[in-house]
Amino acid sequence: MPHYISTIEAAAKWGITKRRVNDYCKQGRISGAEKKGRDWLIPADAEKPTDPRFNNGGIIADKKEPEAAQGKAKVNISKDIENLSAPFRALIGNEGLNYQLLDLLPIPINIFAPDGTAIFVNRASMEMVGNTDASKMVGKYNLKHDPVCLEILGQELIDKIFNGESIAIPDFPAPIQNVYDRGVIEEKPFEAATMDMFLLPLWDGDTFTCTVCFFTVKNMYKGMADIAKARQYIDMNWRDEFDIDKVAQSVNLGKRQFQRIFKDVTGKTPLEYYQDTKIEKLKEKLLDHSMSVEQAFEDCGVDYYGKTYRNLFKEKVGMSPSDYRKANLLR
Repeated sequence: MPHYISTIEAAAKWGITKRRVNDYCKQGRISGAEKKGRDWLIPADAEKPTDPRFNNGGIIADKKEPEAAQGKAKVNISKDIENLSAPFRALIGNEGLNYQLLDLLPIPINIFAPDGTAIFVNRASMEMVGNTDASKMVGKYNLKHDPVCLEILGQELIDKIFNGESIAIPDFPAPIQNVYDRGVIEEKPFEAATMDMFLLPLWDGDTFTCTVCFFTVKNMYKGMADIAKARQYIDMNWRDEFDIDKVAQSVNLGKRQFQRIFKDVTGKTPLEYYQDTKIEKLKEKLLDHSMSVEQAFEDCGVDYYGKTYRNLFKEKVGMSPSDYRKANLLR
């Protein structure tokens, strides 16, 4: 009679999580595994399945990918490496562990080779867009040749990225429609999203090896496509004076029809949504004590002495801008 072990015992034996063991069982990748109640029983002599997403640590399409897709991200190691703890020295010297660490981080991460080819996408990045197959991205997608990203970022910025410069891009509109159109996903998990993007070069001595791209999602819009895009438009243009015609035009709707639909979906008029967004930005700026109250308003595109937004701020927040600053200064 075969001897079985639990998923917890298998996880400890193979040095992985119980969740990963359960995934292997569900995928039929552990020969002889049997489902018992809510858990699995695994033959004690079963071997740990190899993860097809990892090759030399990177998530790749298959073993036939070009060398650039193998992902050779290296970092200059400090001359004081001997002063680091032994486990950390082992981590930074092991490419496979480096990639596995990036895969476990809860923030979306992509890595691009110097020619623009995607060589790694971590789990959070895939989950964000609803991609279940890394091979649709790795070794196939090229940021430098993507016309949509070229239009958003511009050729000059793309060149800087792949010349090894560190770049921060605030309020980047996620090109989810582009991801959908390229067949990477079968349906869009959201209609629009705005994120901050940070691109950091890695060097091996004097050689630029790759660019690591981190995303932090600021706003994600779901629901009716036109209204999601309109909300994104307002959030990205909140410093400008409100113009209902421009907002309606951004989603190709007539002004009256747009106002009615927007109110039905969000419970606010477009102007009310814009004003609430503006007030939230003002609250953020007022917490920056390097600015005066007047400067905080000016940085938000508002004339402090015009009274309109001073009165609106007090109406919506329950105190004047100066009192709001004082109240938060005491916390």
